[in-house]
Order: sequence, then structure tokens, then C-alpha cells
Amino acid sequence: MAEPSKVVHVRNVGHEISENDLLQLFQPFGVITKLVMLRAKNQALLQMQDVPSAIAALQYYANVQPSIRGRNVYVQFSSHQELTTMDQNTQGRGDEPNRILLVTIHHMLYPITVEVLHQVFSPHGFVEKIVTFQKSAGFQALIQYQLRQSAVLARTSLQGRNIYDGCCQLDIQFSNLDELQVNYNNDRSRDFTNPNLPSEQKGRSSQSGYGDAAVPFPQMANAAAIAAAFGGGLPPGVTGTNERCTVLVSNLNPDRIDEDKLFNLFSLYGNIIRIKLLRNKPDHALVQMGDGFQAELAVHFLKGAILFGKRLEVNFSKHPNITQGADTHEYINSNLNRFNRNAAKNYRYCCSPTKMIHLSTLPQDVTEEEIVSHLEEHGTIVNTKLFEMNGKKQALVMFETEEQATEALVCKHASSLGGSIIRISFSQLQSIRENSQ
Repeated sequence: MAEPSKVVHVRNVGHEISENDLLQLFQPFGVITKLVMLRAKNQALLQMQDVPSAIAALQYYANVQPSIRGRNVYVQFSSHQELTTMDQNTQGRGDEPNRILLVTIHHMLYPITVEVLHQVFSPHGFVEKIVTFQKSAGFQALIQYQLRQSAVLARTSLQGRNIYDGCCQLDIQFSNLDELQVNYNNDRSRDFTNPNLPSEQKGRSSQSGYGDAAVPFPQMANAAAIAAAFGGGLPPGVTGTNERCTVLVSNLNPDRIDEDKLFNLFSLYGNIIRIKLLRNKPDHALVQMGDGFQAELAVHFLKGAILFGKRLEVNFSKHPNITQGADTHEYINSNLNRFNRNAAKNYRYCCSPTKMIHLSTLPQDVTEEEIVSHLEEHGTIVNTKLFEMNGKKQALVMFETEEQATEALVCKHASSLGGSIIRISFSQLQSIRENSQ
């Protein structure tokens, strides 16, 4: 361990972790005089008022694993005895002031357009040009001011701030470019000094220079609904920054699985574009979700779920999407996709498989006996409850195990009961009480 210092070095600081989160971790031990976020390295440096405060914090966290938003962080004494203002500028290449800013947006729950960026950055000076693009680091933008002083002012005021409450955090560096080249005025790029540019290129599909600036950012399906559902804070372990839409599912039971059953399970976490069972690996399948956030929810909640006697392995695929073909099943226009309406409500109900399933869109005259006989081939039903909400019949059915409930959902969601196509999802209730969900 380095010799004691009042400066503490924190590692594994994910982009979802804010300065405020770190302050809360260390405030119980004394006054914090400085905090530097090293976003490019997922690290932070934090200076306590004196060495004993820092020693107290590190002694405590030697026995208690510090964790923020479900992520473990690691603390040690820094080799610095003191944080100077120089240390505060060690972030990446962004040190040499320039009139062009490189902006990365983390935790992006709302779609960000040129208009939104212009609103955020124009109070600090005249913005000449904006170009947005998607890179492995996430959604990025280049913003060119008329004056270098405006860019310096904007970076100082906006670095680390959120565009929307609880999300869309700005990470700002100076770019090393001299001039932005803008060919089109649309929601992805804009030259505010030349309103006469065309809105789209003719014939060519991508603009070189800044990544695929001409490929539209895959709009997060109903982004506002996501933020509303999770109250701005995502489930622990879900970042909201994943861009990969396609999921690889393996260790399936090839004798019992098909595309529709996979659809029934994965559609709990987002809209399904298409599904492909791999012929050369019959226990593998690819599932393409509506966007990266929905894919992340599916991976997060389904990893390790048991279906037809097999424990599922669910990971992001290296393929960005599934190409259409004879052996792919299309679901993009399916009216069974659950996130076309009421997306916020559906996100709120996302969870790992449970023993309890919730049935809706039931026929008005349905009985508990009919529900039981429709589902009992899938396992031992422990309890059921039929109730009415807003004049519509709904039911809760509790199985002995999560595996039985999962099988019932996979086989019977969108099946017909008494002439109605029923919908099934997992319920987070632990038991059936006399009052309904």
C-alpha cells in the first residue's frame, strides 16, 4: 500500500457514477476539499482535509467493500500528497484549449439531437457547427464555436453536468480538429453559418471523416418512457449505455424451443425485430431487440434463467443485427410486441423470472378452473387469484418453481383462452394476498 496521503485514488468508477455519489461515500470521514473525475480512465482522485480522515476512510473500506449503484469501487492512497490544479487537467487529450469541443454523452436515456445540443451549448457563445455520430465510446458530438473563449467557458460550466435530470451526462474535451466539415443540415449535423445546405445526401450511404455521421443514431425506443419508468435511476447493473441490439442465447433445449417461444420470453424486455435459430448449433439462437437498452435488460434479467431443464446463457452477440433470410423469423411488425404502447408501464414490470405470472386480456366470463386447466401441464400450481381491474379480468397464478412459471409463460403467452388472446408476464409479488396487484 502506498504511504498514507490525504488524497485517495478510486478505481472502477463507471460512467453511471456521479461526483455526488463519491462525495457521499467519503463525507462520513471528514471534509472533502477537492474531487477530480478521470472519466477517460474510469477513476477519480479525492482529497480529504487531512491525512487522519483519509486513513479512517481507507481503514473502514478495507473491511467493507464500497459499492455505488451496484458497482464495486476500489480505494487506495494516491501517490500524490496534494492535488494541484494541474492534476485536474489530466483528462485525455482534451487539455489544449480549442474552439471545437468533443462531447461524449453517457447514460443516454433520451435521444439527443442537434437542436438539443444547440440549446445546451449556445448560451456560452455563438455555435457555428455541430456534428453528431455514434462510436464505440457511445454517442458523441463535435461542437464548433466562433471563439475559443466560448468553448473554454462552455467546458468549464458544463463538464460532468446532466442534460436531463439523472441522465445524459456530458463528458467534454477539447478536440484537436481545426475546422468541422458539415455537408448536410439535418438532425445529425448542422452548419449554423450556412442554412442552404441539403438535408440528405443522394445515393451515398455514409459520410467519411467522423465515423458514420450519416447513419442515424438508433433512437432509444420511447426514451422518455424509460426514464419515467425507472425514475431516472436504472436497476443496479444496468448502464443504459449499451449499443448492441442483438443477443446470443445458448444452452437452449433444441427439442422444445422455437422462435415464437423465444419471442414470448424476450418480448418482456423490449420489442423484437427478428429471431434466428442457428442450424449448425441447434442449442443457440440470435434475438435482435429494438435497441441496445432493451437488449441490456434482456441480458441482465435472463442470464441464468432455467427453461425446459436448461440454464440459459444470454450474452451480447458480436453481430450488430440479424440479416433477413429464409431461416429468420420477422417480428418487427408483430402486434404482440409489448412496447409499442404503455412502454413506461412495461419497463417498470421488467424483472427476472419469478414463480408468479400475471395474466391479462382474459375473457370476461373466465373461471379459475379454466385458467388452471389451461396452464397446469407446465407444473404444480400453488395458488391462483382472479380479479378485476378497470373493468377487465386479470389473474395471478403461482407455480411451485420459477422454471415452471417460465415454461407456462413461454408456451402460453399469446395463446387463445375462451376466444381471447391472453398476455402473460412475470409478477414481482411474493405471494397472493386477498387484495389484487
